[in-house]
Amino acid sequence: MRVLVLGAYGLIGSYVIARLHAEGHEIVGLGRDVASARRRFPYARWIATDLGRLRTPGEWDEPLTGIEAVVNCAGALQDSPRDNLRAVHVHACAALYAACAARGVRRVIHVSAAGVAPGRGTAFNDTKLAAETGLKALDLDWVILRPGLVLAPAAYGGTALLRGIASFPWVMPVDRPDAIVQAVWVDDVALAVSRALAPDAPSRLSLDVVYDEPTTLGEILVALRAWLGLAPAPLLRVPSATVARIADAIAALGWRPPLRSTTVAQLSGGVTGDPAPLLRRLGIRPLRLAEFLARWPSGVQERWFARLYFLKPAALAGLIIFWLASGVIGVTGGFHGAVAILTAAGVAPRAAQLIVIAGAICDITLALTACFRRGAPWALKGMLAVCAAYLVGGSALRPDLWLDPLGPFVKIIPVMLLALMTLAVLDER
Repeated sequence: MRVLVLGAYGLIGSYVIARLHAEGHEIVGLGRDVASARRRFPYARWIATDLGRLRTPGEWDEPLTGIEAVVNCAGALQDSPRDNLRAVHVHACAALYAACAARGVRRVIHVSAAGVAPGRGTAFNDTKLAAETGLKALDLDWVILRPGLVLAPAAYGGTALLRGIASFPWVMPVDRPDAIVQAVWVDDVALAVSRALAPDAPSRLSLDVVYDEPTTLGEILVALRAWLGLAPAPLLRVPSATVARIADAIAALGWRPPLRSTTVAQLSGGVTGDPAPLLRRLGIRPLRLAEFLARWPSGVQERWFARLYFLKPAALAGLIIFWLASGVIGVTGGFHGAVAILTAAGVAPRAAQLIVIAGAICDITLALTACFRRGAPWALKGMLAVCAAYLVGGSALRPDLWLDPLGPFVKIIPVMLLALMTLAVLDER
């Protein structure tokens, strides 16, 4: 079967297409940034387009050409410069499903979220609910799957955040350790998609994909810490409202921090579902937390990731502050001293002043560019280039500074290493 999968390189989508490919299906993936996906999943055919821009049924004609079934794993957590919830969850879905009805693509699997219900008061919930309601009104063989908190070998979004919290030194900071969270192993979600695609599968039904164990968020964190092989640590209740507001502001710069106000609101209502219909209609009993952790032993790479989770933004913030301070000091209190160093090496006073001002502007520009998600990789590379130029040019003009007790040249090397390591772990998924 030729299957169009939306969100095919995301956390859930990547496991879905891997399973469908192994079962012999032909995969067509659709997404905004498919360059990496083409390398990771060479067996799929990829369509590079912004889902949120496909708002009329006619715009789906080309992606649906030759397609026999659609699996929608796409979604976003909260509005930001990169994500428009109403465009992705409502307008694009309505247009796609209307196009499916018009073209005779009857089988549609829509991946929603556990707990979606009227009156929960978040844009995420309301737009997800609107997409489900629109699909149910159409004459299609639809199945709506509602996963709980999805845990997987790959880590992204909320699952990555949980690993970071679980590995936090000495304590595990969490706002609602008593919140009921029914999780699910990602392979069980992929299995549910696979069985819902079968020719004889039931249709026109909504199924929660969660395990039947009513674990709390605190219990999940304790289990993940033990799975990582780390010594036990107490749960420390930390109010998250302020952190969520900061995360919302950071999201305005193009980043996708998982602990935003939507996450807090969703967790406050719990992540729950009823797994009985899933067993009855598709024959799937999702693994419980202890069961899938036992089948998935952790290694050093999981511990590295968990420990670096909070260190990565801290390192980036440290570099931004360093370069911003360097630029500001360069044109304020340290200006005359910097000019004196250059003139002592034989540079003309006017030229020395221009060099110092240009360097300060460059430092401030790099710092501000690094604040934005799209600019951060270029800024980090620019920091490396500027550091290298500084060391080469400085060594030619003032080689004696290598032996200076304050180490103006020697201290640049750790800065370069920090920028290099931050660049190496900058990927979000």
